Amino acid sequence: MKTIFDDVSYHCSKIVTQSYSTSFSLATKMLAPSIRTDIYNIYGFVRFADEIVDTFHDYDKEELFANFEKDMEHAIAHKISMNPILNAFQHTYHKYEIPHHLVESFMNSMRMDLTKKTYGSFDEYREYIYGSADVVGLMCLCVFVHGDKEKYEELKESAMALGSAFQKINFLRDLKADFEDLDRTYFPNTNLLELDEVSKKRIVNEIKADLAVGYSGIIKLPEQAKFGVYTAYRYYKKLLQKLQGTPSLEIKNTRIRVPNYQKFGLLAHSYLNYKLQLV
Repeated sequence: MKTIFDDVSYHCSKIVTQSYSTSFSLATKMLAPSIRTDIYNIYGFVRFADEIVDTFHDYDKEELFANFEKDMEHAIAHKISMNPILNAFQHTYHKYEIPHHLVESFMNSMRMDLTKKTYGSFDEYREYIYGSADVVGLMCLCVFVHGDKEKYEELKESAMALGSAFQKINFLRDLKADFEDLDRTYFPNTNLLELDEVSKKRIVNEIKADLAVGYSGIIKLPEQAKFGVYTAYRYYKKLLQKLQGTPSLEIKNTRIRVPNYQKFGLLAHSYLNYKLQLV
């Protein structure tokens, strides 16, 4: 009867995705049904870890995180957890043989958020982004290529670049919340209190370079994954365009969004490009 429990676990991960991210949920719906559940399972896991370090301010975050990590390792080792999110994740972890070092790197970056407030060097910044974003892209890539090691190695760099681009766009969009609510600054050598157009342009150009590398991999993805990942790429590219066109002072004082009507417009245009084999 564990099948029923597993199905409930997968549904919980889907609910987490739909509740926390409309854009990611929309992109995931564009994936083939055969891999959709596994991407929900990965998102549920990474979202819960991120929520501990970002949101639960009235609780002992370090204790919560340590318990979550211990339960995660137990779930992976024993292939079951009474935490439905971890039970769903361990299923996907084993099904696609996700390398454990990817999970370790992700947890290490999340642990940094418990105490680290600034990233003064590029090496620190790069290490954090690798663990918080790049490895999530690589976990998803394990699902997308369905165990094809050669394809995984071919697309590894582009998957990491796309993960980096998405994370950096999130950083730029969330400057105000990260600085005021969490007292964090991620971009090295950048005074967010004095963010100017020169600094913003440097960050935007860095992200554009990542997106270009990421796109080079999207066009090589298996068909079951291509449209969904392309949809996410188009959404983040649009968000970057809006950030680029927003004065730096306004970025510091508000959270830039892509309205729902524009999201659905992007979806329609992405689908047309996909069907016309322009991707």
